[in-house]
Amino acid sequence: MSALKNDLLLKALKGETVSRTPVWMMRQAGRYLPDYIKLRDKYSFFERCENPELATEITVMPVDQVGVDAAIIFSDILVVPQAMGMEVQLVEKVGPLLPQPIKTAADLSRLCVPDVNERLHYVMDALKLTKQTLAGRVPLIGFAGAPWTLLCYMVQGKGSKTFDEAKAFCYQQPAVAHQLLQMITDTSIAYLKAQVAAGADLVQVFDSWGGLLSPADFEVFSLQYIRQIVAALKDVCPTIVFAKGAWFALEDMAATGAHGLGIDWAIKPEMARQFAGSNITLQGNFDPAKLLAPIPEIEKAVKEMLKGFGRQRYIANLGHGILPNVPVDHAKAFVETVKAHG
Repeated sequence: MSALKNDLLLKALKGETVSRTPVWMMRQAGRYLPDYIKLRDKYSFFERCENPELATEITVMPVDQVGVDAAIIFSDILVVPQAMGMEVQLVEKVGPLLPQPIKTAADLSRLCVPDVNERLHYVMDALKLTKQTLAGRVPLIGFAGAPWTLLCYMVQGKGSKTFDEAKAFCYQQPAVAHQLLQMITDTSIAYLKAQVAAGADLVQVFDSWGGLLSPADFEVFSLQYIRQIVAALKDVCPTIVFAKGAWFALEDMAATGAHGLGIDWAIKPEMARQFAGSNITLQGNFDPAKLLAPIPEIEKAVKEMLKGFGRQRYIANLGHGILPNVPVDHAKAFVETVKAHG
């Protein structure tokens, strides 16, 4: 029996009947909240991330201020490459920078599969403190980047619209790419298990760049590694897989055994359900930019989204992370419209 006061999200993931649709927002911890911006102006990203008290304060903010049904730990997917031995810089308003990217087999000697409890202890400390602070109000979500998405940054060395250098690396040195993907996968499995041990009630795997791959390449360079992660977590906690743009693989992703699939706004709810089947929970898929519309338009669009997905086996969310320039009242309108819909 769950000790959580609000376990709507976990019930939805397990396919149990819910009294109303649960709702949270990707990247809800930070960015658009004025109280977060005050901390951002005072502390660097890693100071916020590596200080359990600050990470907890940021993680709990949207629960208190926006009323979401889950908290997601404040961190970043690139803490994994950093723990594996790469220098990672996160520059505000610029993005990630990895000054010495992976280019050859010899570069792999700079990496390791780390002891995650040693190298990423600050994440686990933040999870423990957040869990204690939440006191069972809502579930706590842990997360990691999918191996393919992390490879993109580790090879390209920075953000990109196409990640052509990362794709070229995979096509020109496939054996090296698969060695790197396996190292990331092994690290991610240990990392996610450690997050659950520290208090996460469920985990989400973010494949932000999965949609850059063809269906065949998605299987080769991404899904086979996500499949390993889901299998390893199968008896540990519920898992949500979010591969942005990879709507073509919904059926295959559903077959991994994940409890939930995140989807973006480029696919209609009915079509997503048709592709994914009826035995998995869908999560999404409100266009984050639409939160910039007038509130009555947001409310209307949210109701249409809810009607499309239905109440059961569904979690209301955005189709990607919330944008920094979304007014707090608009984020609240999104959440409150879901809650009022029942």
